[in-house]
Amino acid sequence: MENWTNARFCDVANLILGAFLFLSPWIFGFDAGAASQNAYIAGIVIAVLAIAALAAFAVWEEWLNLIVGLWTLVAPWVLGFQGARTAMTIHVIVGVAVAVLAAIELWMMSQIPPRLTTGR
Repeated sequence: MENWTNARFCDVANLILGAFLFLSPWIFGFDAGAASQNAYIAGIVIAVLAIAALAAFAVWEEWLNLIVGLWTLVAPWVLGFQGARTAMTIHVIVGVAVAVLAAIELWMMSQIPPRLTTGR
């Protein structure tokens, strides 16, 4: 458990959020439309980025997670499914959570300088 950093906990949380978003149309009975399709696609992208970050951390993964989180947040208005209250609420909550977790990880990376190693 020593190797687990706060960034890894954020990545695991993003994995769970991505899986939840992907499964939410079945759990909450979204209509088969833009809300469901966006939940499937965004959920898969969030989960895949989280798995990639867990396998080998790279800053670009967090930037992409931030973008996908922000997209998930604004998708109800852009795609026009704000009338579906449950779908809208889930997208907004998951989008905010993913974006905040990505922003936290980016902030942590900016606060911790990279370790320099010598080739001795």
